[in-house]
Amino acid sequence: MRREQRKVMGEMAVAAKTGGALLVEALERHGAERIFCVPGESYLAVLDALHDARIPVTVCRQEGGAAIMAEAWGKMTGKPGICMVTRGPGATNASAGVHIAQQDSTPMILFIGQIERGMRGRDAFQEVDYVQMFGSIAKWVAEIEDADRVPEMIQRACHVATSGRPGPVVLALPEDMLVAEAVAPQPEPFQVVESYPGPAQMAELGELLAGARNPVAILGGSRWDEEARDSFMRFAERYQLPVGCSFRRQMLFDNLHPNYAGDVGIGINPALKERIEAADLVLLVGGRLSEMPSQSYTMLDVPQPGQKLVHVHPGAEELGRVYRPVLAINASPKAFAGMLDGLAAPQSVAWAGAAEEAHKAYLAWSGARPRVPGRLQMADVMAWIEDNLPDDAIYTNGAGNYATWLHRFHRFRRYMTQLAPTSGSMGYGLPAAVAAKLRFPERTVVAFAGDGCMQMTMQEFGTAMQDGAAVIVLVVDNGMYGTIRMHQERTYPGRVSATTIVNPDFAALARAYGGHGETVETAEEFGDAFRRAEASGKPAILHLKLDPEAITPARSLSQIRAG
Repeated sequence: MRREQRKVMGEMAVAAKTGGALLVEALERHGAERIFCVPGESYLAVLDALHDARIPVTVCRQEGGAAIMAEAWGKMTGKPGICMVTRGPGATNASAGVHIAQQDSTPMILFIGQIERGMRGRDAFQEVDYVQMFGSIAKWVAEIEDADRVPEMIQRACHVATSGRPGPVVLALPEDMLVAEAVAPQPEPFQVVESYPGPAQMAELGELLAGARNPVAILGGSRWDEEARDSFMRFAERYQLPVGCSFRRQMLFDNLHPNYAGDVGIGINPALKERIEAADLVLLVGGRLSEMPSQSYTMLDVPQPGQKLVHVHPGAEELGRVYRPVLAINASPKAFAGMLDGLAAPQSVAWAGAAEEAHKAYLAWSGARPRVPGRLQMADVMAWIEDNLPDDAIYTNGAGNYATWLHRFHRFRRYMTQLAPTSGSMGYGLPAAVAAKLRFPERTVVAFAGDGCMQMTMQEFGTAMQDGAAVIVLVVDNGMYGTIRMHQERTYPGRVSATTIVNPDFAALARAYGGHGETVETAEEFGDAFRRAEASGKPAILHLKLDPEAITPARSLSQIRAG
């Protein structure tokens, strides 16, 4: 169909457009705010349509970084983060970000350029069956066969990515489909579907709380917002509930609120673990209490917990999947929290003083400043951060023992100040920080990265430079894959194998890109170095030299080796 042809629908004339143009038009219609991509010849028609579009495009250095940025964008906005990559190697590189989105319940859409339709099944250049490849880690995987179905498929992708338990959608785009022309009107913008608790369920929750002697709440998952967080804090105050936050979701409750009990994750405060195990009622909102927060599925018995479990989750398939709840509420945290104001405050509770006790234990646990071997004391670095950075600063991290310093010793005060993968994916911190700075340019954004973690996505510092995302990256360098070394020394003491790494001068790397870079060898040097990095107005790397013996805040490498 030629471009000048028209199809009259009622009184409206609709122009024929290429599949690529229809795709970009659909993304604009559904409110896409930014696209993260690595370009490829397989989707040139989309890149051409983006030339005239209103959506800004961030050009990344590797598809894994692009997918992580899109995932972080989905976390921050609740809308699908958009990533575009080319076929074959591009798609396989991007799979890391798709897996993060699946485990973290993040809305995301990955678009993959695909071979021409007529070449399928011949093992053509970079051919992959994406339904098979992504079938176990995406909510929906499909190939758009015809240009006139592009608007339909995009609106469906937006609904699937955001509904129930959010997650990633993967759409393959055959190259010839993208240049074919079609008449295809766009639907109205999608709306996130909410699921609400019923009055009977809220009444039953009130009855369960009234009969409890030692309850505790645990918050996690996605589909929260600031209003929902505030509603739950008011509810916790009225019911004097101790509240913990699931692994890498500490921002869901003000950590200095008198009801905050701490984070339920790796390296949990033993006092909090004991409190949850001794509880007679656990209110789990939004989270799944999977392997990391459940301490390898030991805090609650599977499938029948010893505690009464009230599980609130937007995905019906998650309710009863691992633990049998006494009350299952199929609702998003936002919708559930909005109903909590309707629960009248009790005149008294049997667990009076429990929240105060739990919060005191958290303050003691997070307020400790342990000394570690070597010149650089990370406890003092964290103390400077706590005393000097604003409450709305955003912190990102990937995976590694270094993240313990952030998770245990930083007190998250505000919503949307934390971006971290519950999947434990290395390389997350820098790309996520770039996305955060592009979304909130006025806020301080700090990425924590280990030396191994940093080198998974280090090239995205170039993306930060190109887009002017003035992130500050703290590279904690101990010359090893620290978490693996820790487990290696514990299991096979003295038999070091494949965990030592030789690193570059990370500060010099930042300067090579045109950014700001400094090396920090003592905590006393850190504050001034950070202020200089801020004042530079450029993306920055502070290279923190940590003694290899300082493997955790609690134990040295030698102590772990000795058992």
